[in-house]
Amino acid sequence: MAVSHPRSRSAASTSRPDRQPGAHRRLPSDVLEGQGVGSEEAYDLITSELLLDGSARLNLATFVTTSMPERAAKLMADTADKNIIDKDEYPQTAEIERRCVNILSRLWHAPEGDVATGCSTTGSSEAVMLAAMALKWRWRKARQAAGKPADRPNLVTGANVQVCWEKFCRYWEVEPRLVPLEGDRLHLTGEEAVKYCDENTIGVAAVLGSTFDGSYEPVSEIAASLDDLQARTGFDIPLHVDAASGGFVAPFLSPDLQWDFRVPRVASINSSGHKYGLVYPGVGWVIWREPAALPQELIFDVNYLGGHMPTFSLNFSRPGSEVVAQYYMFASLGFEGFRQVQGQSQAVAAYLADSIAQIGPYQLVSSGRELPVFAFGLKPEVDRYSVFDVSERLRERGWQVPAYTYPANREDLAVLRIVVRSGMSFDMADSLLEDLREKTKELDSLPERLPEHLRANKRAFSH
Repeated sequence: MAVSHPRSRSAASTSRPDRQPGAHRRLPSDVLEGQGVGSEEAYDLITSELLLDGSARLNLATFVTTSMPERAAKLMADTADKNIIDKDEYPQTAEIERRCVNILSRLWHAPEGDVATGCSTTGSSEAVMLAAMALKWRWRKARQAAGKPADRPNLVTGANVQVCWEKFCRYWEVEPRLVPLEGDRLHLTGEEAVKYCDENTIGVAAVLGSTFDGSYEPVSEIAASLDDLQARTGFDIPLHVDAASGGFVAPFLSPDLQWDFRVPRVASINSSGHKYGLVYPGVGWVIWREPAALPQELIFDVNYLGGHMPTFSLNFSRPGSEVVAQYYMFASLGFEGFRQVQGQSQAVAAYLADSIAQIGPYQLVSSGRELPVFAFGLKPEVDRYSVFDVSERLRERGWQVPAYTYPANREDLAVLRIVVRSGMSFDMADSLLEDLREKTKELDSLPERLPEHLRANKRAFSH
């Protein structure tokens, strides 16, 4: 079968007249050219193309870090050639990873022990896969030991979880039990979670920082409901906390909140170093309460370059620079520095939320006073335009503020969401508010409802 290819740029470029020295070469589009353009020209051409991307500083959609200290960026460049998996060749990078695991283990109040149990990952998605695999393996081993069937595992989460949880269930053949949202309940609660649990439930996943609105799910309440379920039925169901964002915020801004290993039922926690861990992508972390929570059969002892090393990952080779950068942020900021950085982001988020609530057509869904993230929608009486139209108007000014609807059963709730990260100042917040007021005024001045062909598309939101 013949395969068609997109039009190649190289043919067009041969007949194109030179406009100026250095401008006659083009980047390959579909075919690797016989001769390259050279290192300097490749850099210039690719840099020019990347100007078409949106400004990272104005991207209020992403949770991922877009600003780091200059010395951190230099340290990452200096260590980009270190392969994190090669612990025999780069033992100090391995030691730095071990230190980070220990720091997070204690930050999240794991029981004291000789060795913290955890590892770095490429991000929270891989971390979730590893933690959920451990849940499935532990459940299966217990079922087999009891002489019971282990062919119908399920996992309970709220419908508001990140898509990586659905990926895990599909890839590892686990039934996803997504608790739908109802009314003002926009995330998982203990009362609802236990309704979906049975003897085949490998675990319940609670989210510390919902991607939809930044809210924290009530981990201790969910754990208490699971305690009660065990007392009534004997089902001993572990709890995993997906703290992709909140794991680097709650310890500093909500130190008394019971969400981590202080809750006895919490078996494992994941978080993203490249989110509120203040590191460029991609690095994540997964920590287990104790060694017994991670089945040993999942850990491989790899003989690599003459050294034996235990490894538990879905990836193999990857740069050690992100782990080194995480350690740099721990070392340079310390606990108090993290508290100040996250506190600044939370203050800006609360300021923005309060100010937007005072702009006529908007109403808050969350306030930014947990995670520095909040969602807001339009009041019911606003019917001439939608949140999607507001998002499109803000994009005209360079601001990327996503609009989307909630999952089942609240698809009727359409919101905009703002993520405040390190680097977002009060001055930038005032600029956003000024642009939002201006664009809202334009939309409010419409004499009638926007025709359908002019309304912004309800594009899928990848959160």
